[in-house]
Amino acid sequence: MMNNEQQQRSDYLYEQHVTHLTLQGKRPATIDGYSRALRRITHHLDKSPDTLTTDDLKRYFDTSQNDTLNCCTKLCLPSQPVL
Repeated sequence: MMNNEQQQRSDYLYEQHVTHLTLQGKRPATIDGYSRALRRITHHLDKSPDTLTTDDLKRYFDTSQNDTLNCCTKLCLPSQPVL
């Protein structure tokens, strides 16, 4: 778990991220989507964005893809035959 200093650094970087997207003229929905993705990744890996490595991101996306596939499989494939 991130300590207080790491969490403050992560929060600061998050705010900078939102500010830069806003200054770039991104639409609110885009900023929201990018921001949610950043929060999900940093929360899942329990790391500040500036400490993420390529391997961290690969591991996150491999896990996320598997979770999504498992979820879709459960939703899309009935457990009993359809008559």
